[in-house]
Parts: sequence; structure tokens; C-alpha cells
Amino acid sequence: MNTYDLHFEKSLTNGWMIQSSVEMKQTGNEISKHNFDIHGGYPTSVPSTVLSALVKHGIYEDPYFGMNLKKIPEKSFKKSWWYRTAFLLSQTDIEKTVLLEFDGINYSANIWLNGNLIATSNQVKGAFRRFQFDISRFICEGKNVLTLEVFPPKSGDFSTGFVDWNPPPPDRNMGLFRSVRLRFCKDVTVENPFVQTKLDLETLEEATLTISAELANHTDRAISGVIEGKIESIQFDKRIQIKPQSRETVEFTGLTLANPKLWWPHNLGEPTLYDLNLKFTTGGEVCDVAHVRFGIREVEAYTNEAGHKGFKINGKKVLIKAGGWTDDLLLADTPESIDAQLQYVRHMNLNSIRLEGIWGKDQTLYNLCDQYGILMMVGWSCHWEHEQYLGKPVDSRYGGVFTDEDIKLISRSWQDQVLWLRNHPSIYVWTVASDKVPKPELERKYIDIFRKYDPTRPYLNSTGGVGSEQQIIGEDTVVSEISGSSGVKMLGPYAYTPPIYWYTDTQRGGAYGFNTETSPGAAVPVLESIRKMIPEDHLWPIDEFWNFHCGLNEFDNLDRYQEAIHRRYGEARSVEEFAMKAQVLNYELTRPMFEAFRANRGIATGIVQWMLNAAWPKMYWQLYDKYLYPTGGFYAARKACEPLHLLYHYGNHSIYIVNDHLTPVTNLKAIIRILDIHSKEILNKKLTIHAKPESSIKIFDIPKLDSLTTTYFLDLQLHDEYNIELANNFYWLSTKPDVLDYEADVRPWPYYTPTKEFSDFATLNALPAAKVTVDYRCQTTDNEQTIDTQITNLSNRIAFFIELKVSHKTTGETLLPIFWQDNDISLLPGQTKTIKAVLPFTEQEPLLSIEGWNLEH
Repeated sequence: MNTYDLHFEKSLTNGWMIQSSVEMKQTGNEISKHNFDIHGGYPTSVPSTVLSALVKHGIYEDPYFGMNLKKIPEKSFKKSWWYRTAFLLSQTDIEKTVLLEFDGINYSANIWLNGNLIATSNQVKGAFRRFQFDISRFICEGKNVLTLEVFPPKSGDFSTGFVDWNPPPPDRNMGLFRSVRLRFCKDVTVENPFVQTKLDLETLEEATLTISAELANHTDRAISGVIEGKIESIQFDKRIQIKPQSRETVEFTGLTLANPKLWWPHNLGEPTLYDLNLKFTTGGEVCDVAHVRFGIREVEAYTNEAGHKGFKINGKKVLIKAGGWTDDLLLADTPESIDAQLQYVRHMNLNSIRLEGIWGKDQTLYNLCDQYGILMMVGWSCHWEHEQYLGKPVDSRYGGVFTDEDIKLISRSWQDQVLWLRNHPSIYVWTVASDKVPKPELERKYIDIFRKYDPTRPYLNSTGGVGSEQQIIGEDTVVSEISGSSGVKMLGPYAYTPPIYWYTDTQRGGAYGFNTETSPGAAVPVLESIRKMIPEDHLWPIDEFWNFHCGLNEFDNLDRYQEAIHRRYGEARSVEEFAMKAQVLNYELTRPMFEAFRANRGIATGIVQWMLNAAWPKMYWQLYDKYLYPTGGFYAARKACEPLHLLYHYGNHSIYIVNDHLTPVTNLKAIIRILDIHSKEILNKKLTIHAKPESSIKIFDIPKLDSLTTTYFLDLQLHDEYNIELANNFYWLSTKPDVLDYEADVRPWPYYTPTKEFSDFATLNALPAAKVTVDYRCQTTDNEQTIDTQITNLSNRIAFFIELKVSHKTTGETLLPIFWQDNDISLLPGQTKTIKAVLPFTEQEPLLSIEGWNLEH
């Protein structure tokens, strides 16, 4: 038997019961005894928050629909809740050292086992602390009962949390929100294994590895043994003696691997992963084993000529194209939902996500980012930096962590999280603060933690910094006394922003530097999703039910978004018309945001769209919604971020070729066409071009055209030397420019730049109907379905903004997730496109349909 496959761990996932201490008034000593009857409790699995478990049992109506969330009484979660489970142990089990481990308890807990108090809430405190207890003397053969009295976070506690992107959950995510397990060993455990990799960046043909681990002796006697390790054909070992009740760190240095397969971000190469297996033996007996999956890659930060920070992976500068991630409101994400969302990230050609808050109820999110080549920016959330969310006064410069006691708790919490996550190659940077900077005493502790536990990647002292003297986010300049400026910026915008802004703004959120969170604002989902979240009698006009599903504070309504639709596309007179125009607006606003940063690569080093996803059904900041239905911004992002791309520069009215590949692409054919609102061709230009690696190059200046209509169209096509289409990009533009009001006094803080004059697309409403046909063929494998679609415009006019949908033939509900090669497309007169979609296997026969702006019915 392979010793690495021996059973050394037991997950305590199933068989839990929860109950409020208001209902169950007995002591933990009583509740944790074998014969206690927990009558009236609610069965659950763990990880689970209290509210998540109660919702699953139907105690509360769907909190995601209408205003049901408001109906859930917060007072039900002001008192402690009991978590109780039982597990069986064999005689062999109890002869070993048995450890009880918790990865996350929100917020504190008393812990009992078989009538014995294991730890108190003074010891077990802090949502991001991890705890381990030796329970060997408290266990017995057969049934064992574990009970926790979990106390909710109070105002001022550093819990998990959300900010202005959705309402807080009424229970504030109290409960066992991360994994619980038993570990079995013979006296010694192998803990916190770590793989550090260093590359020959000149050739990438050799990697040097440093392997370390902690050996913990849980006995009162010294133990001698051998620690052995293996990575593919590389084997190594070392004899070591561990003192009683102590830990020893063992390290293997100078291990080399020739011609390593590197871990690359998505679209730059394969994210290859390796396995490290460790075991500790004494007297020929295996005491414990450990396994780590890691990637060989090297991360560096650099600063461009303008003083903006960027990042290199394996010596190559990477333009970060990211979205801001949030977990589910009730922390109820599943491996399937996380997997679908990360596949969406790849499908949009994004290469990164940002975690404001160390999300995840286990390591599924991080493992999948490793697997898919998705970079991760990971760190604390700003909800600890503002009194509104933390619930206690904060320091204007340092946020809520400023007392000695708080600094001790948060620095230890950070250490726990670094040790938990540091082997993930996807994590390219740590962020120890968001809107502010850490107090010097705290930052020194962070630096000590990095020096000791993770010297392999950079950290940001804030996700703001550059431009903070403008006081966009706060009144203080965000510069650390210890490490200076972070070199990245967080200057918005967060509300409605027209395309021209990204190309012309040079002071705030425009396409320069690294913008760690920014957005063109609200992103209303499609009608099918709106109907799932808003009651039928509140679908139209927009009212307080819609606003409840917006953000908080300045983002608690759709006024700016509605004005933009009205001024650009004409007044919407029904929810159907509004939802359609919303998707067109979402597409129009999202694409240039990403494209501008790509056009300015070098000057621009990174962008994080705020946000990627949704904690609950909402109207703001999302590229796809809570139901996994893409918004118009989804395929705009996919288009904007395709590795080889033609784009229109709104600032100088030029066409650019952008190549993200590490190799050149030559003998390309660019076709640039402009058509007026009547589909009459005004310009047709063909160019032969070459795309240098990692480049953005202007290839054509659009001349002044006197015969343009107010609304007109720009069609860009890119072909290879064999005339095979590689990329296409279709714009609707206006001769009436957007004019921004940079002098506006936006209160209570300048979270966006208002628009004085809007582009005019009203004539789109008069587009004549276009006749479009669609044929499709389905193929099915064991785990997915492929739909090959051919869509043709039979008319002599443009068919504008067509959505392809696949639904259940019987229910009519859209099948999700789904991955279209392209969607929200427009077809020129007589044009045919072949588009493939991939979706998970379903026994329902899929039905394809199309909807569009001006389709003939």
C-alpha cells in the first residue's frame, strides 16, 4: 500500500444539528453527553452559517426574492447557537494522537467533547483564526459527541462581511463557516508544508525548489525519525529529532528541476501543477503524511516609468484583467457554482480575480484558480476600515485595527491565512489593507510574517495609494510610513461612466496605472433574472423593490442608469424594453473600459472590474448575475479581452491591434468598415498588419466623414493569411459626443464623473426589422453538450444586438451556465456567422432561440 494514501484525516461534514440557545438552555456539558436529546434542532452539514441552515429548512422564505431578507429578524441571531455532532472512533483510532481542527468559526465559541470543556470563547475567537486541539484524552471508542456554543460577531468584531454591494445577512454569517476535521497521527504531525520555487528567468529551463514543513511532537518525550519527500522523480529525506511538546521546522534547499513545466496564467500558457508528498516515519512506522499541490512560477512586482506598479509572472509582464469576487450572501456556494463561475472568468478572457475579504468556506476556490490559471489578489476587506460596516469608531488613516489587542488578533489571523493558502500559485499578491493603510505596528508584524512564512510574492499595503491626495475614497493620503505608496490606485469610478472617460481621464480611474476596483456602474440583469428577484406586481415601473436589490448608500437606486438609458437610447416604456436596452448599455459601457487599459498597456498595468459576480440577486456591479445568467457586460468583456484583438479608441478615433501573446502574429488582414444608420457603407479599408508580442499598436486613423448619420456603425474584422476570421468587433457610435463634467461637486464623495451631454443613439429605435434565420445542431457527450449554430441575416439592413439563448424545451428556462463563442452579436446585411456553445449535459432536449433589437417576428 502506498503510504501517502493512508487514512490520516476524517472530515466532520455531516450529521450536525443546530439550535438557538434561547430554545435550548442546557449547558454545553449536558448537550455534549451521549444521551442528550437535541429535540427540535435543525439538521445541517458543515460548513454552514446558521441562517443558511435555517433557509434550507424553509424557516424563512427565499431571502433572495423581493424584500424577504428584510423580514428575517436580526434578534434571532443576537444570542449564541449550538452546533452538535457525533462521530464514531475505532479502537485503532483512539490509540493514536487525535487532533480536532477548525478552519473558521464566526465569531467565537465554547467547545465541549463528551462532557468535557475543550476550549472557551476567550481562546476561540476571531473569524479568520484557525484552531487545533489535541483531544486524545477526551475521546472514547464508539460514539463521541462534539458540541460548540457559537457566539455571533458583535459590533466592532473583525468578522466576515460585505460592504456596499449588498445588504448584510441578518446573522452576520455566524456559525461554522469553514471546515472541521479530525486528524490522526502516531505522535507526530507533518504540518504547514511549503514549496518555494525560483526560476532561471533568462532561459526558464531550470527551477530551484525549497521545501519546508513543521514537525509537531504531541508527546512528552523526544522523538527521532525521518522526514521523506517526493516530487515526481525527485526524492529527498532527512533525519531529525523533535523535543517533547515542540515543533521543529525542517527545510530542504537546492533541489533542482530541469526543464520544468511552468504554471502560467490563462491565455499565456498551461497552468501546470506538481504534487509534493511528505511522510514522517519512526521505527519504520509512518506517523503522518502531507500532500501539497503547487505550481512552479515566479512572481515579481515592477514599477513603470510613471511610478505605477505592475506584475510579472515568470519574467513576463502581465496586464491584469480582473473582476472582483464575492462569496454568496449566506456563504452557501457549492463546488459546482464556484467551478461554473471560474470557467466564466476564463471564458471572458480575464486572467485574475480580486478577493476583498479572504473568501471561501474551504480551498475549492483557490484550487480551481490554480487549475484554470486564474491569478488571485487576496486580502482583507474594507469593511473593517469604515464605522458603518465594522460597527465601531475607526481611525481615519488606519481603519478599525489600531489597538494593541486588535493588532495582535489580526496579525495572528493573517498568519493563519498565509499558512493556509501560501502554496497556491494562483495567488500573486497579498493585500493587507483596502481603502486605508495598516498602522505601522501592524504592518511591521505583516512584514515579519511574510519574511518568515512567505517571501515568494509581493504584498500591497493598500489597494489605493496613487492619487489618494485627491481624497476620492477618504480624507487621508494613503501612503504607508513604512513602505510608502502601494503604487496602485483606487479612484473609481463606481457609477455610470461613458466610453470616452476611460481613454481621456488622466487623473482618476482612466486607463493608466493599476486600477484595483472600478466600474461603469449599475448592471441590470436580463428580464428572466429580474422576474426571479422582483415580484410580478413590482416589475414596472421601477420602485423600492428594485432599489432594495441595488447597492447601499449612493448606490441604492438606478437613477443615473435610467437617465443614461433615456438620454442615449430613448425612454423605456415597459420592463421588457428596459431590460433589453439595459443589456445594450451594459455592453456599450463595459467593453471600452477593458479595451482602454489594453490599448494603453505599458502605461496601464491592471484593471479590476468592480464587480465580477453577485452575492445575491442585484442590479449593480456584475458581469453575470446570481443565477449565472450573463449580462450584456459578459460578452463585452470576452470581446474586449480576447488575446488578439482589434479595437476602436474612443479618445483619438483610431483603430488598434492588441496582441497579448508572447509571440508575434504576422500577415494579418484588418478590414475596417463604417456603415450609417441605413446600413449604407461609408468606408471600407483593408490593411495588412503585423502584431508584435505583448503589444498595442495603432494601425489606422479614421478620417473625418461628412456623410455620417447621428448613429452609425463600425465593423472590425481580423483575418489570417488564409482569410480565416480570427476576431471581429462591432460598435455603434454617435456623432454627438459624450461630454463629462469634471468640475461637478459630487457628494458625499466623488465616486464618479457626471455627464453633461450624452451620445445619441435614439435612431436605433427606428431601425427597420431584419429577417434572420438560425440553424443548429446538438452533440452530446457524457458530461457536456455542444451546440453548433449558423445564424444568417437575410436582410439588406443590420440586425442589431442579437442574443442567442438555449432553454429547456418544456420549462422554457434558460440552460446555465453556458459558454458561447460569441453572443450579443450584430449581423451586417447578408452576413452569416457560425457560433458554438458548450453547456453541461442535461437530459432535457435543448431549444435554441434568438432575441434581438430589430428582429422580424
